[in-house]
Amino acid sequence: MFTGIVAGTGILRGRRGAGGGLAFDLEAGFDLADPEEGESIAINGICLTAYTIASRRFTVDVSPETLTRTTLGDLGVGALVNMERALRLSDRLGGHIVSGHVDCVATVRERRPTGAFTLFTFSLPEQWSRYVIEKGSVTIDGVSLTVNSCRAGRFEVSIIPHTLQVTTLGRLKIGDRVNIEVDIIGKYVEKLLVGQPSESLGQEQGKINPAFLAENGFF
Repeated sequence: MFTGIVAGTGILRGRRGAGGGLAFDLEAGFDLADPEEGESIAINGICLTAYTIASRRFTVDVSPETLTRTTLGDLGVGALVNMERALRLSDRLGGHIVSGHVDCVATVRERRPTGAFTLFTFSLPEQWSRYVIEKGSVTIDGVSLTVNSCRAGRFEVSIIPHTLQVTTLGRLKIGDRVNIEVDIIGKYVEKLLVGQPSESLGQEQGKINPAFLAENGFF
């Protein structure tokens, strides 16, 4: 798990085919204190397994599924990426709960300065827009951000100067594609509200609806 608070950026030093996917050689722009072989590191919001760790350099494998669902296949040698190491139980949860499993890809539709801030508008597939709510959280290329406003297929975020400086978001331009992870809590709530049939009992269990809430004194 991650928080969407990016530790820093890194550079893609090499890429090659590997088992139908790709292998990336990466170099972090910050010290990897106490690195562990096989630990999880989020690269542009995607949870990947790091191995052959040597100082600030390490290798990750990118599966065909990940290449299909994310922008990692677009990256060339020399590309700058956002990096975050996995959350420790003792760490501050400064952003929000991020799994590192990208849901979809969005496109930058507008970028404009608003005082010291920069306002971005993104478009995303409409089936994912229902999970993006005003003042809720969304992860963009691994960065936890608050949604300013949203409508079907689009949403806006306002990014502070510090975030633009320490992440790759400052380099975004109109037409660029980014990785999106919606708030995982929304997906679980939706599944509980809809309910799932029990294969063993042949009936619906765990369904939460207004009648259930009323019966149990919630309103």
